[in-house]
Amino acid sequence: MFRARHLLGIEPLAPAEITTLLDLAETYVELNRRTVKRSDALAGMTQINLFFENSTRTQSSFELAGKRLGADVMNMDVAHSSVKKGETLIDTALTLNAMHPDLLVVRHPQSGAVDLLAQKVNCAVLNAGDGRHEHPTQALLDALTIRRAKGRLHRLTVAICGDIAHSRVARSNMLLLGKMEARLRLVGPATLMPSGARELGVEVYEDMREGLKGADVVMMLRLQKERMDGGFIPSEREYYHRWGLDAEKLALAAPDAIVMHPGPMNRGVEIDGTIADDINHSVIRDQVEMGVAVRMAAMDLLARNLRAERGRAASGVMA
Repeated sequence: MFRARHLLGIEPLAPAEITTLLDLAETYVELNRRTVKRSDALAGMTQINLFFENSTRTQSSFELAGKRLGADVMNMDVAHSSVKKGETLIDTALTLNAMHPDLLVVRHPQSGAVDLLAQKVNCAVLNAGDGRHEHPTQALLDALTIRRAKGRLHRLTVAICGDIAHSRVARSNMLLLGKMEARLRLVGPATLMPSGARELGVEVYEDMREGLKGADVVMMLRLQKERMDGGFIPSEREYYHRWGLDAEKLALAAPDAIVMHPGPMNRGVEIDGTIADDINHSVIRDQVEMGVAVRMAAMDLLARNLRAERGRAASGVMA
């Protein structure tokens, strides 16, 4: 079961839809490990990647996912596009719509911009991150990584640590893991905690050591300095001392705890380099691999719904 027309966020998805997507992604993990990594799920379809913010991991992951599914993939060069000449987002949407794409992957610095585009185009839209709002495919790939490492999502204790206030990754993960009945802890300085955090049905800790006690999953977040306009942290050195993940703090988590980070990492600020590379705990490289599989699954499911919708419309016209 997966009824969505677009993938704009985790919030509209039912737990069964999340499970359907993760189950399909598992099959794409296996496909991606074969010598021939090809499928025809998107054969004859056109995918446009429209990134108003730079992103090495997400954009390359979506591009690779589309190509492995057989789509014609175009990366729009926003830096040299009409957007830089003053074209509005709606005009951009109308221009793209005239090209008849089937899938539009969008990253934008403004919350809600991707939803606006989705209202103006006749194709499936995937949110690759919009402002502080959501980053749904990151949460889905994190969920797949956790499920493969732990065998389940429900009843796990997940500590999300660091710059939570500015993080769309944290928001999407809180929504997804909450739907899948995980126990959530937010850990970080008060200055980087969203307002009303304690009202979100999660535990909130300013003391990193207390927040990590017995945690099954330790999810570190990047310090998003580009979204900060004041003194949110005393200094990077002090931040690492109090909220950076090192061996001493990790030892307080469950013995088989896994360590995650959406990247890019600031080693020695958010996480010690030896922890990031520790094969006994770190699943950071696994997250990158799962990202391609999850994005393949998301585009495959949306393409199926799009084809079915167009089929119904054609039948109506013919009738």
